[in-house]
Amino acid sequence: MRTLKYLYVFLLMVAVLPFVSCNDTDDGSFVAPITIYEKINGNWAVTSLKQIDEVAKANAQTPTEMTLTDQFGFSTFTINLNVDTNNEPTNYLIGGTAPKFFPTEGYWALEYPFQNTDGSASIINLYSDAAKTTQVAQLSVTAMPSTNKVLELKFSRKAKGVTFVSYVYQLSPAQQ
Repeated sequence: MRTLKYLYVFLLMVAVLPFVSCNDTDDGSFVAPITIYEKINGNWAVTSLKQIDEVAKANAQTPTEMTLTDQFGFSTFTINLNVDTNNEPTNYLIGGTAPKFFPTEGYWALEYPFQNTDGSASIINLYSDAAKTTQVAQLSVTAMPSTNKVLELKFSRKAKGVTFVSYVYQLSPAQQ
């Protein structure tokens, strides 16, 4: 008799269990993933500028690097990467007294708006026109702002497809 009682309880639990476990879970509404545009847009000021001799580096010669931040009579460099209300890139503007290695104004876009899964640097393409058809330069994002709020951009000069010198800009949010 006792076994029969346990069997009824067991059957009752099995019959009720599907109705209890079928509740839909409300995980909230869908939120679009965070893009790199959201992380790097805004006004950035240089904290250091370094020139890298890529030929010397490839041939294990020294020196391979030179800090340019306090050289050549400049003390400021800013880059303002603007986005629209949908976090889509619009224009950029360079300011300050740093040497101008690429055009000081134009339009920009990333090759891919998210982190590369292979660990490679994200690429910022700079354009001379709003339609983004005429590319004038390319910057690599070598450090992404996160908790440390540092953006590092690398601009490389090439001859016949071979990089001979690179400039690494270490930037922090500019004081507004």
